Amino acid sequence: MLADAMGRDAFFADKSILLVDKDAKRNNDRTWCFWENGEGRFDAIVHKKWNHIYFGGQNFSKRFNITPYVYKMIKGVDFYTDYLERITAYPNIEFRQETVQDIDDTLGKIMMTTDKGQYVAKKAFNSLFNYGMATFQNRYPVLQQHFLGWFVKTKKPVFKTDEVTYMDFSIPQKGNTRFMYVLPFSETEALVEYTLFSEQTLHQLEYEKAIEHYLNTNLNCTEFEILEKEKGSIPMTCYDFKGYHTKNMRFIGTAGGWAKPSTGYTFMSTAKKTPVLLEHIKTGKSLQKLNFKNRFWQYDLLFLDVLKRDNGKGHVIFEKLFKNRKPQLVFKFLDEETNFLEELYYMWGSPKIPFTKALWKRVLLRFYMAVRNPRQALTILFCA
Repeated sequence: MLADAMGRDAFFADKSILLVDKDAKRNNDRTWCFWENGEGRFDAIVHKKWNHIYFGGQNFSKRFNITPYVYKMIKGVDFYTDYLERITAYPNIEFRQETVQDIDDTLGKIMMTTDKGQYVAKKAFNSLFNYGMATFQNRYPVLQQHFLGWFVKTKKPVFKTDEVTYMDFSIPQKGNTRFMYVLPFSETEALVEYTLFSEQTLHQLEYEKAIEHYLNTNLNCTEFEILEKEKGSIPMTCYDFKGYHTKNMRFIGTAGGWAKPSTGYTFMSTAKKTPVLLEHIKTGKSLQKLNFKNRFWQYDLLFLDVLKRDNGKGHVIFEKLFKNRKPQLVFKFLDEETNFLEELYYMWGSPKIPFTKALWKRVLLRFYMAVRNPRQALTILFCA
């Protein structure tokens, strides 16, 4: 997205831009989903759209019409094909398939070493992520949204074609926040995914047994073919990664903390942050100076504090929220487009005791830090 934005902007026309990836990006290695109000800029490559979602809980379940929102899915291979075709058409941008071995900001310039050579640049935007970037500290919780999915084809009609199973918590929770996620493409084809919000991943067999049990028991489907598989892990953390940015190198995407901490959704978050970063680059200011932190970061932090403290109660939070509030408000809040009154109303629909406890713990922590650092007391107490 960033390379394409640079290619379209006349400001970068005289800049030589290199895009490096270890993979040729010709395979469908992932699926991106997001909700959007009406038509959008990615519609040309959207593979499937849905107008309804299903939420399943232990004590509350309901099908929702999400109008004016539409739930959309993009296949990774379609995104790569479309964007690489445009990127390679820009005369000043080149894509090379190489593996980055080292990259740093040395003496005011970027030095990058790959398996095929070395490069020098004025600026670099780095999307290489590993969990060690966030797990070395304990001030901010680090959970994972980890999942494994089967693209299945069934012998008999099983799926509702205009209804995404957004979250189905009717499955055993086993001390974690666990749910099933289903994207139907037809009555006989769908992506069925077992997803968890927790600290540790599972053995692959446990994911697959859960999917098979869900198909057999919840969907009454025992005859099916597995066409493809996908798996992944998305960090859920409010650690802001600012310590890794330098004057000339900025971490972006998941490595820059662009995944929405409370949900793991990253695609539209990236689409929104890219133009902001682009304009900052054009100012010539240090890449360290750009700050994406806002009040929604605080909300996400409290949510992760609650899940960290009692991971098995995640389904209770979501169940009460979808029971008390419309999905349109949920989507608007998660898109960070609500006003303060809407946010208060949204939060009042969630379990109050665990979030109140989490808030007080954060307030006390900041007070403690302020006492230890008197000169920074006001900053710590009143700023994110």
